[in-house]
Amino acid sequence: MNPLSLSTQETTTPDIRVLCIGAGNMGRSHAKAYQDIDGFQVVGICTRSRKSADDLNAHLQSDYPHFADFDEALKTTKPDAVCIASYPETHAEFASKAMQAGCHVFVEKPLADSVDGAKQIIEQAEQANRKVVVGYILRHHPSWVRFIEIAKSLGKPLVMRMNLNQSSCAESWETHKNMMATVSPIVDCGVHYVDVMAQMTESNPTHVSGIGARLTDEVAPNINNYGQLQVTFADGSVGWYEAGWGPMMSETAFFIKDVVGPKGSVSIVANSAAAAGQSANVDAHTQTNSIRIHHSELDASGQFAREDEVINLDDEPDHDELCRREQQYFLKAIREDLDLTEHLRDAVNSMRIVEAAEASFRSKKMIEL
Repeated sequence: MNPLSLSTQETTTPDIRVLCIGAGNMGRSHAKAYQDIDGFQVVGICTRSRKSADDLNAHLQSDYPHFADFDEALKTTKPDAVCIASYPETHAEFASKAMQAGCHVFVEKPLADSVDGAKQIIEQAEQANRKVVVGYILRHHPSWVRFIEIAKSLGKPLVMRMNLNQSSCAESWETHKNMMATVSPIVDCGVHYVDVMAQMTESNPTHVSGIGARLTDEVAPNINNYGQLQVTFADGSVGWYEAGWGPMMSETAFFIKDVVGPKGSVSIVANSAAAAGQSANVDAHTQTNSIRIHHSELDASGQFAREDEVINLDDEPDHDELCRREQQYFLKAIREDLDLTEHLRDAVNSMRIVEAAEASFRSKKMIEL
């Protein structure tokens, strides 16, 4: 047969059929991305409640079938890929079952709720020859990529100071309490920022210490809704990360992203989010507004030789657009058979740091990695 006689339908690469798990902030944005990107087709929504699925369908102006049971959803829809945006304690189980069914997996951070769970997912992905992409949204944010590049130019060692405290109430507090059934904020959010630190230093973590506090009886007895970790890297760089969730958390200085090196410093400035009291707003968590660069060089009179630089970032992607970029990467990983070894190794390393911080708090000792 003459290849030119083949129909368009016969030569077009079939869409990747996706089952979406979870309908919260991340699940909603990922489902919208799948709906908007050529190459994906949503085949179902799996949530614990029918209402959340109905709300998501209304948001998407769609009528995707709802499933309350993951096993049933997997069996009925027979997807090519599964998007896991449910609570962290489900990640390892759902990812494992998805790969057993022959599916590729996109899983929100953290990859699992423990290092062992994360390693098991990676081992299974290698054995099944399936792609697993972890939702490190900041890796797809051009302003954060720029922030990391500038930090690398400041010399060594680096001092990295970061936090993301969230003053939550009503629905957002209920979500946080549900998440804290198994993981603390320092684990769930911390993996993002220690991943950023590792990219800045390009060095291995060597020591971790942590502190924490349980500021309410509304969370599990073994979970701290406030925590801070301190990490030391092999190149001498040090960093701290702080995270707290709940109605008692302050909106003051909830967003600090600041890096200091011998040659100066660089900071993300999120004035609009801070002024509006948006600590629990997911859009505010990636919003930068501007990057401020300070130079340490002094002139002959001992004054600063150069003024600070401010890079304005008025036209940066919002949360939905960042999730769309994540899913474009997922599609590329599947279609082009990308090697995700380094991507998954980094996910495990970030889990090692936050898990060590929790162990440090419990043991009251510094943890050597």
